[in-house]
Amino acid sequence: MIHTTKQTDELLQAVKRAAKASDEAVLSIECWCLHGAVGAASDWRSLASGLAKHGISTRAVDLWRFLQCESVPMPEFGKRLNADAAGEVSRSQRRILIGYSMGGRLALHALLEGGPWDAAVIISANPGLRDHQEAAQRRSKDAQWATRALTESWADFLTAWNAQPILGGALRDEREDKKLIQRRREIARSFVDWSVGNQQSLWDRLPEIKIPVLWIAGEHDENFSAIAQEAAAKNPSFSLAIAPTAGHRVPWENEAWLAEKIYDCLIK
Repeated sequence: MIHTTKQTDELLQAVKRAAKASDEAVLSIECWCLHGAVGAASDWRSLASGLAKHGISTRAVDLWRFLQCESVPMPEFGKRLNADAAGEVSRSQRRILIGYSMGGRLALHALLEGGPWDAAVIISANPGLRDHQEAAQRRSKDAQWATRALTESWADFLTAWNAQPILGGALRDEREDKKLIQRRREIARSFVDWSVGNQQSLWDRLPEIKIPVLWIAGEHDENFSAIAQEAAAKNPSFSLAIAPTAGHRVPWENEAWLAEKIYDCLIK
């Protein structure tokens, strides 16, 4: 379930060697990264390289593993992720949980369930829909996506998914896209279990989170920028950052800025 890229480890080792040579301490930080809908753990490779330059190691979580055998509601996912993290031998003194979009909503559930997290980064995520009619409409729309993920040709499904205005086109290369077909059943299930339409609104629970949270959205993503601003104001432990020149997919549209912002706000 947990992946550490070879490139990331090589960069991290280089940072450690350089620090040892100059008698400087290496920051003991490990980031656990949760990908978005129709995403993959490998989506974090590039950002992991940027974080490694700061001496930060990265673990990318394969979210589809949680849905392999059964439906898993979001609160239960939070408990299971925390149990996995607590059971892992940590390579660091501090752990930061990073979640993008769907992964950001799942990360919020993990934070509300406790867990071994010292800080978190929530990117382009919605704490929940407060209007019942809007939630019902979203459930209906996501049910359609679930059907398409199971029944359409995989290429046609991905083309339709990435064509949504909020996403702005394909994220990964064709080879990585093809690999995702092996997860089409779990992806379809996620459109039901992890739909924001089925998510209990967490807005009123945000003050329960006691650790520092950096809430991020892209400047060209007006809806999620507004959500980020409102969410950040709910808790004195939260801070807000708006990514310049980025839309919804901040980790890939401005990854250098994101790596620097995580380092500056939560680690430096």
